[in-house]
Amino acid sequence: MAISFILLRGLPTVTLPLLVRIYPYVVLAAGIWIGWHFNRSRLIFVIITLALADRFLLIFAEGSGASVGAGRIVYNSVCILLPLNLVVFSLVKERGFLTWHGKWPLGMVLVQIIVVTVIGAWKQLGMSPYLEHSFIKLPLFDLIPMAQPGLIAFGAAFFFLIFRYVQHRSSIECAFFWTLVSSFFALALGDIGPMSTIFFATAGLVLAISVIETSFNLSFYDDLTGLPARRAFNETLSKIGRHYTVAMIEVDSFKKINDRYGLPVGDQVLRMIATKLEKVTGGGLSYRYSGQRFAVVFPVKFVDETIPHLESLRKGVEIYSFILRGPKRPREKPANPEKYRGPQKRISLTIAIGVTERIDNKVKSKFVIKGADQALLNAQSKGGNQIAIPSLEASQPKSE
Repeated sequence: MAISFILLRGLPTVTLPLLVRIYPYVVLAAGIWIGWHFNRSRLIFVIITLALADRFLLIFAEGSGASVGAGRIVYNSVCILLPLNLVVFSLVKERGFLTWHGKWPLGMVLVQIIVVTVIGAWKQLGMSPYLEHSFIKLPLFDLIPMAQPGLIAFGAAFFFLIFRYVQHRSSIECAFFWTLVSSFFALALGDIGPMSTIFFATAGLVLAISVIETSFNLSFYDDLTGLPARRAFNETLSKIGRHYTVAMIEVDSFKKINDRYGLPVGDQVLRMIATKLEKVTGGGLSYRYSGQRFAVVFPVKFVDETIPHLESLRKGVEIYSFILRGPKRPREKPANPEKYRGPQKRISLTIAIGVTERIDNKVKSKFVIKGADQALLNAQSKGGNQIAIPSLEASQPKSE
């Protein structure tokens, strides 16, 4: 944030006004388009709220107007309401902008606009003393133009959004925090004008970028297991070079596990297999290919070099004692597991692995995958819990 401020200060005086005029409108249009395209109503709400806060401040409190009269009332109102709105929007579930549930936050913002307008226009309502109230007398607060109610609102929002990020560890929650920080700088400068507009626009830009990042992660990472998904697998094969080995992996009798114990247990099994695949040795890169099928890519390795690592993986799954999660067992591992122990159901799990290699750059990756799939079918047809390599004829895929 400080770096961007320094860079902006170094811009020529002719360039800065032009940038200020264009930048917020570009962010506004891009943010609404991104929110609409990716069905992220929260981004649209935040972008609109930031734009309205900026316009209101420029109309009523530009320059030194934030320190006197109606401008001061509007300024203090924005300082209180903006962080609270960001907290509310961080909690809103994505249900689409055009649905009834998706429109109520916008209605909430419109009500606030009316309330702030009324308070600013009719000073006889006597709201100014409440907005300016000082709870603690400290010289430090005199250095910040923001009144203490606004500082309290921002402080509470800071701690809340940090807590949300620690809980969820997502780019969206992190972006909400930095959006709040940028909004704070816009208001804490005390001089409403070009710089505050830039900080408000930057706040919206941060959230827009986080939506793009989240959509990228959803495309390239599997939500259930946390492993890179099929799209990432295909992209790796397109960049990896001429020589690599691919292993296809499936849980034996997975359908029977789902039928007998239910889909939640099946999901637990897939997550457990994923944790094993994340630790595969030999430089293997693990992916969730589809359903119960996983893939491991070994760059610059022949099949015989990967077999010891795949065998270690197979044995690790075989000897692992998978225990069904009981109805009273918490999702996270408790500090005292003995307290939750009761009758336990253990499931024996095994995996089948099909493996093939690519040593000719004229061979298309889809034929390498087909060879690994065929080897996997061979392993399953022989009872599973083993590693299979395609026959010599099948291991010679077609060339491009």
